[in-house]
Amino acid sequence: MSNRHNARRAAIQALYQWDLTSQAADEIEAAFRQIHDMQNIDKKYLREILREVPKLSAELEETITLYIDREFKSLDPVERAILRLGCYELKYREDVPRKVVMNEMIELAKVFGADHSYKFINGVMDKMTAAIRKK
Repeated sequence: MSNRHNARRAAIQALYQWDLTSQAADEIEAAFRQIHDMQNIDKKYLREILREVPKLSAELEETITLYIDREFKSLDPVERAILRLGCYELKYREDVPRKVVMNEMIELAKVFGADHSYKFINGVMDKMTAAIRKK
């Protein structure tokens, strides 16, 4: 697994914690670094995600809401974290190919989400990707 993939895995866990606790992202990152082995993680990318996603959360949620059939807050917290990250990468990280964003979010849903969560994530990401990015 790549360092960037590992950063995304760590980010989902940290964003989940941020969502549930409303704790400052800096505090979560500091605690995360103490608890987890950061050797094979793209630390710079993880830091970017943990600073930018919470800061842009209202905008990201507004975008995501266009592609779901329920209120954002009613989604499972893991799904919220994955969709926020996926939306962030689609909108703000054009260096990451759209297929990579799609595949990574589906894989994260398979690892962290409920049994069939990845199907929901796939559907939402597919719609979002088509609307936000062409490449």
